[in-house]
Amino acid sequence: MNEKTNYLETKKQSCRAINWVNFFLADVRDGLGPFLAIFLLTTYKWDQAKIGIILTVMGLASLLVQIPAGALIDYTKHKKLILSVCIVIISIITIVVVWVPVYSLVLSLKVMMGMASAFLPPAVAGITLGLTGPRYFTRMVGRNEAYNHAGNVFASLLTGVIGYCISMRSSFYTVAVMAILSLISLLFVKSSDIDHRLARGFTEKKSNDHKIPWYRVLIECPPLLIFTICIVLFHFANAAMLPMVGEKLTETNPQLGPIFISSCIVIAQLAMIPMAIIVGRKGDIWGRKKFFLLAFAILPIRGILFALTSNAICLILIQIMDGIANGIFGALFLIILADLTKSTGRFNVSQGVVTTIMGLGASMSNAVAGAIVVKTSYFHSFMFLSFIAMLAFIIFLFFMPETKDYVFRSKTAKE
Repeated sequence: MNEKTNYLETKKQSCRAINWVNFFLADVRDGLGPFLAIFLLTTYKWDQAKIGIILTVMGLASLLVQIPAGALIDYTKHKKLILSVCIVIISIITIVVVWVPVYSLVLSLKVMMGMASAFLPPAVAGITLGLTGPRYFTRMVGRNEAYNHAGNVFASLLTGVIGYCISMRSSFYTVAVMAILSLISLLFVKSSDIDHRLARGFTEKKSNDHKIPWYRVLIECPPLLIFTICIVLFHFANAAMLPMVGEKLTETNPQLGPIFISSCIVIAQLAMIPMAIIVGRKGDIWGRKKFFLLAFAILPIRGILFALTSNAICLILIQIMDGIANGIFGALFLIILADLTKSTGRFNVSQGVVTTIMGLGASMSNAVAGAIVVKTSYFHSFMFLSFIAMLAFIIFLFFMPETKDYVFRSKTAKE
Protein backbone atom coordinates (compact mmCIF):
# COMPACT_ATOMS: atom_id res chain seq x y z
CA MET A 1 0.00 0.00 0.00
CA ASN A 2 2.85 2.38 0.82
CA GLU A 3 4.53 1.55 -2.50
CA LYS A 4 1.33 2.39 -4.36
CA THR A 5 0.90 5.62 -2.47
CA ASN A 6 4.51 6.65 -3.10
CA TYR A 7 4.25 5.88 -6.81
CA LEU A 8 1.01 7.79 -7.23
CA GLU A 9 2.44 10.70 -5.21
CA THR A 10 5.08 11.23 -7.93
CA LYS A 11 2.22 11.85 -10.36
CA LYS A 12 -0.13 13.38 -7.82
CA GLN A 13 -1.14 16.37 -9.97
CA SER A 14 -1.97 14.27 -13.03
CA CYS A 15 -3.81 11.62 -11.01
CA ARG A 16 -5.93 14.20 -9.20
CA ALA A 17 -6.62 15.96 -12.48
CA ILE A 18 -7.91 12.81 -14.19
CA ASN A 19 -10.16 12.22 -11.14
CA TRP A 20 -11.71 15.66 -11.67
CA VAL A 21 -12.00 15.04 -15.41
CA ASN A 22 -14.20 12.06 -14.51
CA PHE A 23 -16.25 14.20 -12.13
CA PHE A 24 -17.04 16.88 -14.71
CA LEU A 25 -17.54 14.46 -17.62
CA ALA A 26 -20.51 12.94 -15.79
CA ASP A 27 -22.66 15.76 -17.17
CA VAL A 28 -21.07 15.80 -20.62
CA ARG A 29 -21.07 12.17 -21.76
CA ASP A 30 -24.61 12.05 -23.16
CA GLY A 31 -25.40 15.76 -23.39
CA LEU A 32 -28.24 15.40 -20.84
CA GLY A 33 -30.04 12.88 -23.06
CA PRO A 34 -32.94 12.08 -20.67
CA PHE A 35 -33.54 15.79 -19.98
CA LEU A 36 -33.41 16.55 -23.72
CA ALA A 37 -36.24 14.09 -24.35
CA ILE A 38 -38.42 15.85 -21.75
CA PHE A 39 -37.44 19.28 -23.11
CA LEU A 40 -38.34 18.44 -26.73
CA LEU A 41 -41.59 16.82 -25.60
CA THR A 42 -42.79 19.67 -23.38
CA THR A 43 -41.30 22.77 -25.03
CA TYR A 44 -41.47 21.99 -28.75
CA LYS A 45 -44.24 19.37 -28.59
CA TRP A 46 -42.28 16.74 -30.48
CA ASP A 47 -43.93 13.33 -30.48
CA GLN A 48 -42.39 10.36 -28.73
CA ALA A 49 -41.64 8.61 -32.02
CA LYS A 50 -39.31 11.40 -33.22
CA ILE A 51 -37.60 11.64 -29.85
CA GLY A 52 -37.17 7.87 -29.71
CA ILE A 53 -35.59 7.79 -33.18
CA ILE A 54 -33.13 10.54 -32.23
CA LEU A 55 -32.03 8.78 -29.03
CA THR A 56 -31.83 5.40 -30.79
CA VAL A 57 -29.76 6.77 -33.67
CA MET A 58 -27.38 8.43 -31.22
CA GLY A 59 -26.95 5.15 -29.35
CA LEU A 60 -26.36 3.17 -32.55
CA ALA A 61 -23.81 5.72 -33.81
CA SER A 62 -21.93 5.39 -30.52
CA LEU A 63 -21.95 1.58 -30.72
CA LEU A 64 -20.67 1.58 -34.31
CA VAL A 65 -17.69 3.76 -33.39
CA GLN A 66 -16.71 1.96 -30.16
CA ILE A 67 -14.22 -0.43 -31.78
CA PRO A 68 -12.43 2.06 -34.08
CA ALA A 69 -12.40 4.56 -31.20
CA GLY A 70 -10.63 2.04 -28.97
CA ALA A 71 -8.19 1.13 -31.75
CA LEU A 72 -7.32 4.80 -32.29
CA ILE A 73 -6.77 5.41 -28.57
CA ASP A 74 -4.45 2.38 -28.49
CA TYR A 75 -2.49 3.73 -31.44
CA THR A 76 -2.27 7.46 -30.80
CA LYS A 77 -0.13 9.49 -28.41
CA HIS A 78 -2.61 12.39 -28.67
CA LYS A 79 -5.18 11.01 -26.23
CA LYS A 80 -5.64 14.33 -24.44
CA LEU A 81 -6.26 16.15 -27.73
CA ILE A 82 -8.85 13.62 -28.90
CA LEU A 83 -10.60 13.77 -25.53
CA SER A 84 -10.64 17.59 -25.62
CA VAL A 85 -12.04 17.75 -29.17
CA CYS A 86 -14.83 15.28 -28.34
CA ILE A 87 -15.78 17.22 -25.19
CA VAL A 88 -16.05 20.46 -27.20
CA ILE A 89 -18.12 18.77 -29.93
CA ILE A 90 -20.61 17.32 -27.44
CA SER A 91 -21.07 20.58 -25.54
CA ILE A 92 -21.56 22.68 -28.71
CA ILE A 93 -24.06 20.21 -30.16
CA THR A 94 -26.05 20.19 -26.90
CA ILE A 95 -26.51 23.98 -27.02
CA VAL A 96 -27.29 24.06 -30.76
CA VAL A 97 -29.92 21.33 -30.45
CA VAL A 98 -31.73 23.27 -27.72
CA TRP A 99 -31.85 26.51 -29.71
CA VAL A 100 -32.36 25.12 -33.24
CA PRO A 101 -34.88 22.27 -32.91
CA VAL A 102 -35.03 21.37 -36.62
CA TYR A 103 -35.58 17.62 -36.83
CA SER A 104 -33.15 16.83 -39.67
CA LEU A 105 -30.45 18.99 -38.06
CA VAL A 106 -30.98 17.50 -34.61
CA LEU A 107 -30.86 13.98 -36.07
CA SER A 108 -27.54 14.68 -37.82
CA LEU A 109 -26.02 16.39 -34.79
CA LYS A 110 -27.04 13.58 -32.43
CA VAL A 111 -25.27 11.11 -34.72
CA MET A 112 -22.13 13.24 -34.38
CA MET A 113 -22.63 13.41 -30.62
CA GLY A 114 -22.96 9.63 -30.40
CA MET A 115 -19.74 9.17 -32.36
CA ALA A 116 -17.87 11.72 -30.20
CA SER A 117 -19.12 10.18 -26.95
CA ALA A 118 -17.68 6.80 -27.99
CA PHE A 119 -14.16 8.20 -27.61
CA LEU A 120 -14.59 9.42 -24.01
CA PRO A 121 -14.42 6.11 -22.05
CA PRO A 122 -11.39 4.61 -23.86
CA ALA A 123 -9.55 7.95 -23.81
CA VAL A 124 -10.02 8.39 -20.05
CA ALA A 125 -9.22 4.71 -19.38
CA GLY A 126 -6.15 4.85 -21.61
CA ILE A 127 -4.81 8.00 -19.95
CA THR A 128 -5.43 6.47 -16.51
CA LEU A 129 -3.62 3.23 -17.40
CA GLY A 130 -0.79 5.28 -18.92
CA LEU A 131 -0.43 7.19 -15.66
CA THR A 132 -0.51 4.23 -13.31
CA GLY A 133 0.55 1.16 -15.25
CA PRO A 134 -1.12 -2.20 -14.51
CA ARG A 135 0.21 -2.42 -10.93
CA TYR A 136 -1.63 0.68 -9.68
CA PHE A 137 -4.57 0.71 -12.09
CA THR A 138 -7.06 -0.81 -9.62
CA ARG A 139 -6.65 1.97 -7.08
CA MET A 140 -7.00 4.72 -9.69
CA VAL A 141 -10.04 3.18 -11.37
CA GLY A 142 -11.76 3.07 -7.98
CA ARG A 143 -11.05 6.77 -7.51
CA ASN A 144 -12.16 7.63 -11.05
CA GLU A 145 -15.45 5.81 -10.64
CA ALA A 146 -16.12 7.41 -7.25
CA TYR A 147 -15.54 10.87 -8.73
CA ASN A 148 -17.73 10.02 -11.73
CA HIS A 149 -20.65 8.90 -9.55
CA ALA A 150 -20.27 11.99 -7.36
CA GLY A 151 -20.31 14.07 -10.55
CA ASN A 152 -23.52 12.37 -11.66
CA VAL A 153 -25.21 13.25 -8.37
CA PHE A 154 -23.96 16.85 -8.56
CA ALA A 155 -24.98 17.24 -12.21
CA SER A 156 -28.44 15.74 -11.68
CA LEU A 157 -29.19 17.99 -8.71
CA LEU A 158 -27.75 21.10 -10.41
CA THR A 159 -29.66 20.47 -13.64
CA GLY A 160 -32.88 19.82 -11.75
CA VAL A 161 -32.55 22.97 -9.62
CA ILE A 162 -31.73 25.20 -12.62
CA GLY A 163 -34.52 23.66 -14.66
CA TYR A 164 -37.02 24.21 -11.85
CA CYS A 165 -35.89 27.68 -10.68
CA ILE A 166 -35.00 29.24 -14.05
CA SER A 167 -36.02 27.22 -17.09
CA MET A 168 -35.49 23.83 -18.68
CA ARG A 169 -33.48 25.46 -21.49
CA SER A 170 -31.10 27.09 -19.00
CA SER A 171 -30.26 23.72 -17.48
CA PHE A 172 -28.52 22.65 -20.69
CA TYR A 173 -25.86 25.30 -20.15
CA THR A 174 -24.57 23.13 -17.31
CA VAL A 175 -23.12 20.87 -20.02
CA ALA A 176 -21.05 23.75 -21.39
CA VAL A 177 -19.90 24.76 -17.91
CA MET A 178 -18.97 21.20 -16.96
CA ALA A 179 -17.20 20.76 -20.32
CA ILE A 180 -15.07 23.84 -19.67
CA LEU A 181 -14.21 22.59 -16.19
CA SER A 182 -13.30 19.15 -17.54
CA LEU A 183 -11.01 20.76 -20.13
CA ILE A 184 -9.34 22.86 -17.43
CA SER A 185 -8.83 19.70 -15.35
CA LEU A 186 -7.37 17.92 -18.37
CA LEU A 187 -4.77 20.68 -18.74
CA PHE A 188 -3.33 19.63 -15.37
CA VAL A 189 -2.68 16.09 -16.63
CA LYS A 190 0.98 16.26 -17.61
CA SER A 191 1.61 14.62 -20.98
CA SER A 192 5.05 13.57 -19.73
CA ASP A 193 3.36 11.48 -17.00
CA ILE A 194 1.49 9.34 -19.54
CA ASP A 195 3.32 6.22 -20.72
CA HIS A 196 1.52 5.50 -23.99
CA ARG A 197 2.97 2.01 -24.17
CA LEU A 198 1.43 1.10 -20.83
CA ALA A 199 -1.75 2.95 -21.84
CA ARG A 200 -2.50 0.41 -24.55
CA GLY A 201 -2.08 -2.57 -22.22
CA PHE A 202 1.57 -3.55 -22.43
CA THR A 203 3.60 -4.22 -19.29
CA GLU A 204 6.84 -2.70 -18.06
CA LYS A 205 8.81 -5.60 -19.60
CA LYS A 206 8.88 -5.45 -23.39
CA SER A 207 9.80 -9.13 -23.52
CA ASN A 208 6.27 -9.97 -22.32
CA ASP A 209 4.57 -8.25 -25.27
CA HIS A 210 2.17 -10.29 -27.41
CA LYS A 211 1.55 -8.37 -30.63
CA ILE A 212 -1.60 -9.93 -32.06
CA PRO A 213 -4.43 -8.57 -34.24
CA TRP A 214 -7.17 -7.04 -32.10
CA TYR A 215 -9.87 -9.33 -33.48
CA ARG A 216 -8.00 -12.38 -32.14
CA VAL A 217 -7.94 -11.21 -28.54
CA LEU A 218 -11.37 -12.69 -27.77
CA ILE A 219 -10.47 -15.94 -29.55
CA GLU A 220 -7.14 -16.42 -27.79
CA CYS A 221 -8.38 -15.36 -24.35
CA PRO A 222 -11.19 -17.74 -23.24
CA PRO A 223 -11.78 -15.90 -19.93
CA LEU A 224 -12.41 -12.69 -21.89
CA LEU A 225 -15.04 -14.48 -23.96
CA ILE A 226 -16.72 -15.83 -20.80
CA PHE A 227 -16.53 -12.38 -19.20
CA THR A 228 -18.17 -10.82 -22.26
CA ILE A 229 -21.03 -13.34 -22.20
CA CYS A 230 -21.60 -12.69 -18.49
CA ILE A 231 -21.71 -8.90 -18.74
CA VAL A 232 -23.98 -9.04 -21.80
CA LEU A 233 -26.43 -11.12 -19.76
CA PHE A 234 -25.96 -8.74 -16.81
CA HIS A 235 -26.86 -5.67 -18.88
CA PHE A 236 -29.66 -7.48 -20.69
CA ALA A 237 -31.19 -8.21 -17.28
CA ASN A 238 -30.44 -4.80 -15.80
CA ALA A 239 -31.16 -2.24 -18.54
CA ALA A 240 -34.95 -2.55 -18.59
CA MET A 241 -35.55 -2.77 -14.84
CA LEU A 242 -35.56 0.92 -13.87
CA PRO A 243 -37.57 2.10 -16.92
CA MET A 244 -40.16 -0.62 -16.22
CA VAL A 245 -40.37 0.38 -12.56
CA GLY A 246 -40.95 3.97 -13.66
CA GLU A 247 -43.71 2.90 -16.04
CA LYS A 248 -45.25 0.66 -13.40
CA LEU A 249 -45.41 3.46 -10.86
CA THR A 250 -46.49 6.15 -13.31
CA GLU A 251 -49.52 4.10 -14.36
CA THR A 252 -50.95 4.42 -10.86
CA ASN A 253 -49.33 7.74 -9.77
CA PRO A 254 -48.57 9.86 -12.88
CA GLN A 255 -47.46 12.89 -10.85
CA LEU A 256 -44.78 10.86 -9.06
CA GLY A 257 -43.02 9.66 -12.24
CA PRO A 258 -40.32 12.36 -12.67
CA ILE A 259 -39.69 12.64 -8.91
CA PHE A 260 -39.41 8.88 -8.60
CA ILE A 261 -36.93 8.48 -11.46
CA SER A 262 -34.76 11.34 -10.17
CA SER A 263 -34.79 9.85 -6.66
CA CYS A 264 -33.82 6.42 -7.97
CA ILE A 265 -30.92 7.80 -10.00
CA VAL A 266 -29.54 9.92 -7.16
CA ILE A 267 -29.84 7.22 -4.48
CA ALA A 268 -28.20 4.63 -6.76
CA GLN A 269 -25.32 6.99 -7.60
CA LEU A 270 -24.78 7.75 -3.91
CA ALA A 271 -24.52 4.01 -3.19
CA MET A 272 -22.03 3.59 -6.06
CA ILE A 273 -19.50 6.03 -4.58
CA PRO A 274 -18.41 3.96 -1.52
CA MET A 275 -18.51 0.72 -3.55
CA ALA A 276 -16.11 2.16 -6.16
CA ILE A 277 -13.76 3.28 -3.38
CA ILE A 278 -13.86 -0.15 -1.70
CA VAL A 279 -13.16 -1.94 -4.99
CA GLY A 280 -10.25 0.41 -5.69
CA ARG A 281 -8.69 -0.17 -2.27
CA LYS A 282 -9.41 -3.87 -1.80
CA GLY A 283 -9.61 -5.23 -5.35
CA ASP A 284 -5.93 -6.22 -5.41
CA ILE A 285 -6.14 -7.74 -1.93
CA TRP A 286 -9.41 -9.67 -2.05
CA GLY A 287 -9.37 -10.41 -5.77
CA ARG A 288 -11.88 -9.57 -8.50
CA LYS A 289 -14.17 -12.60 -8.61
CA LYS A 290 -15.65 -12.28 -5.10
CA PHE A 291 -16.60 -8.65 -5.72
CA PHE A 292 -18.15 -9.37 -9.11
CA LEU A 293 -20.11 -12.35 -7.80
CA LEU A 294 -21.73 -10.00 -5.28
CA ALA A 295 -22.82 -7.70 -8.11
CA PHE A 296 -24.22 -10.65 -10.08
CA ALA A 297 -26.01 -12.02 -6.99
CA ILE A 298 -27.73 -8.71 -6.23
CA LEU A 299 -29.35 -8.31 -9.65
CA PRO A 300 -31.78 -11.29 -9.60
CA ILE A 301 -32.81 -10.44 -6.02
CA ARG A 302 -33.52 -6.85 -7.10
CA GLY A 303 -35.64 -8.06 -10.02
CA ILE A 304 -37.71 -10.34 -7.79
CA LEU A 305 -38.29 -7.53 -5.27
CA PHE A 306 -39.40 -5.20 -8.08
CA ALA A 307 -41.87 -7.86 -9.19
CA LEU A 308 -43.37 -8.22 -5.72
CA THR A 309 -44.02 -4.57 -4.76
CA SER A 310 -45.50 -1.38 -6.18
CA ASN A 311 -44.85 0.81 -3.13
CA ALA A 312 -42.90 3.91 -4.20
CA ILE A 313 -40.76 4.09 -1.05
CA CYS A 314 -39.86 0.42 -1.25
CA LEU A 315 -38.97 0.72 -4.94
CA ILE A 316 -36.65 3.65 -4.23
CA LEU A 317 -34.95 1.75 -1.37
CA ILE A 318 -34.45 -1.26 -3.66
CA GLN A 319 -32.40 1.04 -5.90
CA ILE A 320 -29.70 1.05 -3.23
CA MET A 321 -29.03 -2.52 -4.37
CA ASP A 322 -28.64 -1.22 -7.92
CA GLY A 323 -26.07 1.27 -6.66
CA ILE A 324 -24.08 -1.47 -4.93
CA ALA A 325 -24.13 -3.79 -7.96
CA ASN A 326 -23.32 -1.13 -10.54
CA GLY A 327 -20.75 0.52 -8.28
CA ILE A 328 -18.86 -2.78 -8.26
CA PHE A 329 -19.47 -3.36 -11.97
CA GLY A 330 -18.33 0.11 -13.08
CA ALA A 331 -14.98 -0.18 -11.32
CA LEU A 332 -14.24 -3.86 -11.94
CA PHE A 333 -15.17 -3.83 -15.63
CA LEU A 334 -12.02 -1.91 -16.60
CA ILE A 335 -9.87 -3.66 -14.01
CA ILE A 336 -10.76 -7.17 -15.23
CA LEU A 337 -10.40 -6.06 -18.84
CA ALA A 338 -6.90 -4.72 -18.07
CA ASP A 339 -6.05 -8.04 -16.34
CA LEU A 340 -7.13 -10.13 -19.32
CA THR A 341 -5.52 -7.97 -22.02
CA LYS A 342 -2.28 -7.36 -20.14
CA SER A 343 0.72 -7.56 -22.49
CA THR A 344 -1.47 -7.60 -25.63
CA GLY A 345 -1.35 -3.87 -26.35
CA ARG A 346 -5.09 -4.11 -27.14
CA PHE A 347 -6.65 -2.82 -23.92
CA ASN A 348 -8.67 0.04 -25.41
CA VAL A 349 -9.81 -1.69 -28.59
CA SER A 350 -10.85 -4.73 -26.51
CA GLN A 351 -12.83 -2.32 -24.35
CA GLY A 352 -14.53 -1.12 -27.54
CA VAL A 353 -15.36 -4.65 -28.68
CA VAL A 354 -16.80 -5.72 -25.32
CA THR A 355 -18.69 -2.44 -24.85
CA THR A 356 -20.24 -2.77 -28.31
CA ILE A 357 -21.50 -6.28 -27.60
CA MET A 358 -22.64 -5.18 -24.15
CA GLY A 359 -24.53 -2.22 -25.65
CA LEU A 360 -26.36 -4.47 -28.10
CA GLY A 361 -27.45 -6.69 -25.22
CA ALA A 362 -28.67 -3.70 -23.21
CA SER A 363 -30.58 -2.28 -26.18
CA MET A 364 -32.43 -5.58 -26.65
CA SER A 365 -33.44 -5.62 -23.00
CA ASN A 366 -36.11 -2.91 -23.23
CA ALA A 367 -37.68 -4.41 -26.36
CA VAL A 368 -37.91 -7.94 -24.97
CA ALA A 369 -39.05 -6.86 -21.49
CA GLY A 370 -41.65 -4.51 -22.99
CA ALA A 371 -43.02 -7.29 -25.20
CA ILE A 372 -43.39 -9.57 -22.17
CA VAL A 373 -45.27 -6.82 -20.29
CA VAL A 374 -47.69 -6.40 -23.21
CA LYS A 375 -48.28 -10.15 -23.52
CA THR A 376 -48.41 -10.94 -19.80
CA SER A 377 -47.57 -8.53 -16.96
CA TYR A 378 -44.83 -6.57 -15.20
CA PHE A 379 -44.49 -9.44 -12.74
CA HIS A 380 -43.59 -11.96 -15.45
CA SER A 381 -41.24 -9.51 -17.14
CA PHE A 382 -39.31 -8.85 -13.93
CA MET A 383 -39.13 -12.58 -13.19
CA PHE A 384 -37.77 -13.24 -16.70
CA LEU A 385 -35.06 -10.61 -16.22
CA SER A 386 -34.23 -12.12 -12.83
CA PHE A 387 -33.81 -15.53 -14.48
CA ILE A 388 -31.34 -14.03 -17.00
CA ALA A 389 -29.45 -12.38 -14.14
CA MET A 390 -29.26 -15.69 -12.27
CA LEU A 391 -27.94 -17.37 -15.42
CA ALA A 392 -25.16 -14.76 -15.59
CA PHE A 393 -24.32 -15.44 -11.93
CA ILE A 394 -24.08 -19.20 -12.49
CA ILE A 395 -21.84 -18.86 -15.57
CA PHE A 396 -19.54 -16.43 -13.78
CA LEU A 397 -19.38 -18.60 -10.66
CA PHE A 398 -18.44 -21.85 -12.40
CA PHE A 399 -16.56 -20.77 -15.53
CA MET A 400 -14.86 -17.42 -14.85
CA PRO A 401 -11.42 -17.62 -13.25
CA GLU A 402 -9.88 -15.09 -10.87
CA THR A 403 -8.11 -12.57 -13.14
CA LYS A 404 -5.81 -10.80 -10.66
CA ASP A 405 -2.77 -12.87 -11.65
CA TYR A 406 -3.97 -13.94 -15.09
CA VAL A 407 -1.21 -14.35 -17.69
CA PHE A 408 -2.18 -13.97 -21.34
CA ARG A 409 -0.62 -16.56 -23.67
CA SER A 410 -0.86 -16.18 -27.43
CA LYS A 411 -0.35 -18.82 -30.12
CA THR A 412 -0.15 -16.29 -32.95
CA ALA A 413 1.83 -13.45 -31.37
CA LYS A 414 4.44 -11.72 -33.50
CA GLU A 415 7.67 -12.07 -31.59
